[in-house]
Amino acid sequence: MHRRQFHVTSLLAAASLLAHYRVAQAFSVADLSGADASSGLKLALEKGATAAIGLLGSQDGFMGNDKVRIALPGYLNEAAKWLKMMGQGQRVDELVLSMNRAAETAMPMAKDMLVGAVKSMSVSDAKTILQGGNTAATEYFNRKTREPLGVKFLPVITQATAQVGLADKYNAIAGKASSLGLLKPQEASLESYVTGKALDGLYLMIGEEEKKIRQDPMGTGSALLGKVFGALK
Repeated sequence: MHRRQFHVTSLLAAASLLAHYRVAQAFSVADLSGADASSGLKLALEKGATAAIGLLGSQDGFMGNDKVRIALPGYLNEAAKWLKMMGQGQRVDELVLSMNRAAETAMPMAKDMLVGAVKSMSVSDAKTILQGGNTAATEYFNRKTREPLGVKFLPVITQATAQVGLADKYNAIAGKASSLGLLKPQEASLESYVTGKALDGLYLMIGEEEKKIRQDPMGTGSALLGKVFGALK
C-alpha cells in the first residue's frame, strides 16, 4: 500500500515538474528582453559573417571548397570537357581558377556592408529572425545586401578575371549561347556570372555558420549567445 502510494506520489511530482518545465520553455523566448534578443542576434550575425568571409576570402576559399567552387555554367561546362579531350585543358583550367580567385579577392569587401546591415536591424526584426528557421538571419542578409554587394563586387571581379585574358572569349561564346537559349542571361557575362556565384557562396557559408550557432550557442564561448539561442531549445 505504502509502495503504491509512493509510486503515485512520485508520478504526480514528476508530472508537475514536467508541466512546469514545459511552461518555462513556452515562455522562454517571449520573456527574453528585446535588448537581449537584438544584441544576441546581432552578435551571432557578425560572428557568422566574419567567419564566412574569413573562410572564403583566403586562397582556395572558393577553389578548394566543393560547396562553393565556381564551375563554368551548364552548356559551357559540357563544352569544356570536349576542349580538355582535345588538349585545351590548360586554358579551361586557367579560366576556372581565375573565376574562383576573383571571388576570393572580392570577399573582404563584404564585411563593412554586412556589419552595416546588422547595425540597422530593428528589435522587431531581431525577434522575428530569432524565432525563424535555421537560416532566417542569412535570408535577412541576402535581402538587405545582395544587390548593393553585387554592385561593389563587380568591378573587382571584372579586373581579376581580365588578368587571365579569357574574359572576352568567354563573353563572345556565352553571348551566342545565351541568344540560342543554351545559357541563362545572367551567365552570358563572365563578370556577372562570377559575381552572382560569389554572392551565392557567401550566403551559403554564412548560413552554415548560422546553423552552427543555433545548434550549439554555448560552443561560441559567448554567454549572451548561450542565453538568447538557448531560449529556443
